[in-house]
Amino acid sequence: MTSESLQQKAVKIEPIPVINPVINPNDEMLNRIGHVTRTLHDSLRGLGLEKILEQVATDIPDARDRLAYVARMTEQAAERVLNATDAAIPLQTELASEALCLEQRWKEVLAKPSLKTEYNQTAEQTLAFLTLTGKNTAETKALLMDIMMAQDFQDLTGQVIKKITGLAQDLEKQLVQVLIDFSPATAGKKEPDTHAVLMNGPQIDPNAADVVASQEQVDDLLDSLGF
Repeated sequence: MTSESLQQKAVKIEPIPVINPVINPNDEMLNRIGHVTRTLHDSLRGLGLEKILEQVATDIPDARDRLAYVARMTEQAAERVLNATDAAIPLQTELASEALCLEQRWKEVLAKPSLKTEYNQTAEQTLAFLTLTGKNTAETKALLMDIMMAQDFQDLTGQVIKKITGLAQDLEKQLVQVLIDFSPATAGKKEPDTHAVLMNGPQIDPNAADVVASQEQVDDLLDSLGF
């Protein structure tokens, strides 16, 4: 067999090269995201935070409805106060005008005692004024009572606002605690005193037991965590 024929056979039996499959970078990224999502889900469930987040999803719409209730009650009370005031002012204006007119009439009659006709007319006018005074006084009293009763919304809305404030406070503590638990910046560090640093909001009552020393503590904590 010649050398040329051997070369031809050698060419024919060369192994077929194996082509490595190309890895799609997007598939790898999605795979990593899936693992991260699963890890986060398991961690939340293990710490009981899954139930907390479910409660948050329930409480936030409830808080929105309560705020809408506060706004509605406040608007209704304001309308009642304005309507009662608008009705009471003309009554008081009429009383003042009639009283001034009656005063002037009596001064004229007393200056001329011999004018019997004018005296009788003034007396009748006085009686009419006294009748009007009683009528307007009763109506004004009813309107003032309506104004006072319109303020009853403060008791109801005050309770709602306190409950919403407590909800916001609890949500803040829970969310900041999530940041503390899962932030790498806090690994190996002593857990901060949540009672001292997780409370935030305007210090309406500086003597309250849950007031923090500085209103910037939560902001400082978030900054230290990189948020």
